[in-house]
Amino acid sequence: MANSKIKEFFQLGELGNYFFRVFQKPDPNKKNNINLRMMHGINKISIVMFLAAIIIWIIKRLA
Repeated sequence: MANSKIKEFFQLGELGNYFFRVFQKPDPNKKNNINLRMMHGINKISIVMFLAAIIIWIIKRLA
C-alpha cells in the first residue's frame, strides 16, 4: 500500500512525460511531418528559454 502511494506521488503525468519525449531522437519508423517537427522544435526552444529565465530570476533574487 505504501509503495503504491510513493509511486503515485512521483508519477509525472502527460505533461511531465512530454518534457522527456520532446528531447528524444525521433522514431525512424514513424512518418515524418514537417509541421509536427516545427512544433516540437518551437516547444524545445520555449522550454529552454523558460528554464533559463527561471534560473536567472532565482539568481537575481538570491543576490
